[in-house]
Amino acid sequence: MKQIDVPQDAAILDQWHEISYAVDENGRYVLTPSAGWDAANLANIQAWQVIAETIDGALRRIRAGEASPLAFHMARHQMDIGLLAGYAGISRWRVRRHLIPRHYRKLSAELRRRYAAIFGLSIEQLDCVPERVDLPVEAGAEKMDQD
Repeated sequence: MKQIDVPQDAAILDQWHEISYAVDENGRYVLTPSAGWDAANLANIQAWQVIAETIDGALRRIRAGEASPLAFHMARHQMDIGLLAGYAGISRWRVRRHLIPRHYRKLSAELRRRYAAIFGLSIEQLDCVPERVDLPVEAGAEKMDQD
């Protein structure tokens, strides 16, 4: 692709740019910034919509008393039980158990610290879940609809 043909269809990236290889006027490959292109933007928006649904589902389960705040943080960081267990250095069945509110409330200070560190939170923030999470999908979908 020639450098002047690199797509500049902004959506999710907003002020950010991805870097693509393109051929300049001398026939050399150069790194060229791109605001994105419609096909990639659509795929990214759809992926963020799935992530948003997962997060919303976790928030609903937490509010209904069916899941611990750990479910939200896992969804927000796109982690499954196996991945979190690996990072925490504990077995999967223990992570599954910690997703149950009554077991989560009994977590040791060491495990709370470990989970908080994995998510980049303070121990106090680990117990908090927001009412709503703003994700890039809303802004990107609006831009795609305007075009």
